[in-house]
Amino acid sequence: MFKGHPKGLIPASLANMGERFGFYTMMAILVLFLQAKFGLSGTNAGYIYAGFYFSIYILALAGGIIADKIKNYKGTILAGLILMGIGYVIMAIPTPTPVSSVPLFLTITIVGLFVIAFGNGLFKGNLQALVGQMYDNEKYEKLRDSGFSMFYAFINVGAIFAPFTAVGIRNWWLGSKGFTYDATLPAQCHAFLGGNMSAENIVKYQEYADGALIGANVTDLATFSNDYLNVFNTGFHYAFGIAIIAMIISTIIYLVNKNKFPNPKGITKSKDGKITQEIKMEAKEVAQRMYALLAVFGVVIFFWFSFHQNGLTLTFFARDYTDLSLFVFEILGVKFEGAEIFQSMNPFFVVFLTPIIVGLFGWLRTRNMEPSTPKKIGIGMGIASLAFVVMVVGSIGLPFASEISPSLGGTPLMESQKVTPFLLLGTYFILTVAELFISPMGISFVSKVSPPQYQGMMQGGWLGATALGNGLLFIGAIFYYSAIPIWMTWSIFVIATAISMFTIMFMTRWLERVAK
Repeated sequence: MFKGHPKGLIPASLANMGERFGFYTMMAILVLFLQAKFGLSGTNAGYIYAGFYFSIYILALAGGIIADKIKNYKGTILAGLILMGIGYVIMAIPTPTPVSSVPLFLTITIVGLFVIAFGNGLFKGNLQALVGQMYDNEKYEKLRDSGFSMFYAFINVGAIFAPFTAVGIRNWWLGSKGFTYDATLPAQCHAFLGGNMSAENIVKYQEYADGALIGANVTDLATFSNDYLNVFNTGFHYAFGIAIIAMIISTIIYLVNKNKFPNPKGITKSKDGKITQEIKMEAKEVAQRMYALLAVFGVVIFFWFSFHQNGLTLTFFARDYTDLSLFVFEILGVKFEGAEIFQSMNPFFVVFLTPIIVGLFGWLRTRNMEPSTPKKIGIGMGIASLAFVVMVVGSIGLPFASEISPSLGGTPLMESQKVTPFLLLGTYFILTVAELFISPMGISFVSKVSPPQYQGMMQGGWLGATALGNGLLFIGAIFYYSAIPIWMTWSIFVIATAISMFTIMFMTRWLERVAK
């Protein structure tokens, strides 16, 4: 599959794979951790989740500017890897739950998240810029789109196993302390300890608690609530610790293969390492290219606003409305069960579908029928809209989220009242097809159109557009918990992606001219 591609593609993919494993270990559990650790409402957890996701990508713009300024992409990438490792250390240190001071420990968590976000900003966009440099040689130019598709797929191998690892560690720790996993219990524990549970719901809570304590019945709900929360969240902290190991491996791979990566476009170095030449475009051409990139950035904001609901409202839906008992398996005595597991579906489908998509584009290329990169992005927007249509149809008739949330005085649904996991599996499948038409193609487009002197900054700009979309994620959480049917929440994303599709298709011819 890598035949004919630059030699640096494999080590770059491997370095990113380790980083992505650590990142998705955290992202699979982050919003659920915030609620289980601090008793936050879904909306407040959504604000932090959206802010973190925004920071990751907006700081990539800063990371690109830094690398362009100092002309040291490789050193900037290494600094990013080290910072991310430090951030994961902060997140991994176990602290007792319930916490003695929510403001203090939540601040520590947010600091850890910021360190991770800043490190990611130094790393992600600049590595993508280096991969783009590999395809500036005329020998490889025609393989640029397929190269980025494979780069994108390869790094998702790590993301497949990350959610399983996080869930496995958390559930193993629960089992070692005499508890079983129950997705609804952390919220019920917090509601009970906070005095926000009605007498009727306390009776039901007793049943849930008895079911979660192995080999015995609960005689003191307060003690059980404190113990379950502490063990549950310690398991999450240990899962964050796995991300540290992933970062160490990624750093080693990067350092060993550092010399295989190119220098920034247009820059040549003498034997003593000094910059001897830098190629720049004329101002008019630079302006044209920048306008085209900004137009694409503006459109993809709405894709990421919709797509990254996978870690927020779609995860809430998996926990609250999906029959998880149909999606359980056991390895070496450890049960892999939980809403987080659905986070592995997207990277699995990326790896599974990429050879098919790349093969399809290659087949079309041999017949001079391959769509241009802007057209691929437009098609992807339409496919994303279809994915949320599936969620709309599958959610009709379900109760409001506010009615089944323990933090809002509601009673969780029984398993028999929940929907099949195949609803989410189908949605993730369609969303992944959309992603493969948009994300690797967008990165490819940016690497091709960016002016040479702004390679890092424009890759950061692509991630900055992603940041703006992520900054809007909290809107999904607000609607999810508001007094509207759950299917109406998904309708917002249907509309957003449909508008994006029509906009990009309207601009296609202009974008194609600029990219020539």
